[in-house]
Amino acid sequence: MNLTKCLIANRGEIAVRIIRACRELGIRAVAVYSDVDANARHVQLADEAYPIGAASPAASYLNVAKLLDVARASGCDCVHPGYGFLSEAEHFAQAVLDAGLTWVGPGPDAIRLMGVKTEARALIQPAGVPLVPGFQADDADDNAFVDAAVRIGYPVMVKAAGGGGGKGIRVVYDPAKLPEALAGARHEAQHAFGDPRLFLEKYIETARHVEIQVLADGHGHTLHLFERECSAQRRHQKIVEESPSPLLTPELRQRMGAAAVEAARAVGYTNAGTVEFIATPGGDFYFLEMNTRLQVEHPVTEMVTGLDIVKLQFRIAAGEPLPFAQDDVRQRGHAIECRIYAEDPRNGFLPAIGRVLKFTPPEGPGIRVDSGIQSGDSISLHYDPMIAKVIVYDASREAAINRMHEALNRTVILGTTTNIPFLRALLAHPTFLAGEVDTRFVDTHLNDLLPDTPPLPDAALIAAALGDLHQNQRVGANRRFAPPDNDAVSPWSRADRFRTGG
Repeated sequence: MNLTKCLIANRGEIAVRIIRACRELGIRAVAVYSDVDANARHVQLADEAYPIGAASPAASYLNVAKLLDVARASGCDCVHPGYGFLSEAEHFAQAVLDAGLTWVGPGPDAIRLMGVKTEARALIQPAGVPLVPGFQADDADDNAFVDAAVRIGYPVMVKAAGGGGGKGIRVVYDPAKLPEALAGARHEAQHAFGDPRLFLEKYIETARHVEIQVLADGHGHTLHLFERECSAQRRHQKIVEESPSPLLTPELRQRMGAAAVEAARAVGYTNAGTVEFIATPGGDFYFLEMNTRLQVEHPVTEMVTGLDIVKLQFRIAAGEPLPFAQDDVRQRGHAIECRIYAEDPRNGFLPAIGRVLKFTPPEGPGIRVDSGIQSGDSISLHYDPMIAKVIVYDASREAAINRMHEALNRTVILGTTTNIPFLRALLAHPTFLAGEVDTRFVDTHLNDLLPDTPPLPDAALIAAALGDLHQNQRVGANRRFAPPDNDAVSPWSRADRFRTGG
């Protein structure tokens, strides 16, 4: 491994996840933090940490100049962007390379080509990857979209060309409502991505969202690590993921894996990425998009393959060939991931901003928790309200579901509303147990997934907070705040006084 020090251009649980991979590879981890993240878990765990500005992402985690200043001043030789923020920003990847640093991810060209969905569709079609029937034309007016929708057949989906994360999407059943949907999607796309371009796709009503994890090195080897199913969604965003998919047969799995590899080869892809598909119960599947970054749900694949995707990202970026071939990759057992959010499912899944008085993650065989939150932290309105990802593994899907129930039951989060009761209800629903969830499941069965859960009384919350405070004082009384000289991963080696650009 020729990489020695990495700037992690992110925060929260994904920064913690990357720090863990760095430690195991002998790479020193450099964190960055905004004003409100000064005491965050990723800051405490990193070898070094530097402030980069105010809480607003534009002033901190999206500020390319400040990030590069930290990378140069701290002596980093590589940058890992995680997911979100600048992870799929072509200009940031290029700036990292121009600064003489290694970018731990796909090249800027691949990010650009796959970043605009209309361009991605046009690029992979010659490779034989199936596409959803649709319409795209950068200079099309509303009349052209209306005519195209008639040819495609209703319902249709209006989508942002440069979009992601469920933004800039409208499903239209009534032709009379298409102009309004176009206007709304255009406005949202411009605000979210700075790109108002739209395209149409046929809306597949019984769609299953199945994605294939791919890896490609710089030596001409491209392969897949099988699938994850992400059909359980709210507001077009995933909340439960699993592998293997209950939908796929061995033959369909082989076809989708081969299509994903061809899509990656078509763009000259390197490093880790995900090719997302819409699949139907009848065995058809269609290209949806390619995420040119690490996915939130990558632990599901790690659990069933036994491979560490983040460590492989570093090895590929360092120029190493993949240490295995396609036939060496095996899919064993079953894994499920639940995303725990500080949000209120009864109030349209709106974020529940506030302080997490107590967070006790579950523990036990086959349970993994990825989180950037600890007791006493606050959920900020500036960032995604995800508290943790709980991932379980067992020999069968039924056993994994049972294990997830136990893990969620043992998860303690006090001080903020979470979606844990909603997740429990989803996992217990007959449709989920039968493996028949499609992308409309949550909207269709929302009332069934909102069990009555009265809030804890204030006295219980106060008692929990006081108990944590007492425990922290006892631990603090015995803690050595000055690290030993040879403590390479001490949380107290943070460079608090470093400043970049004011």
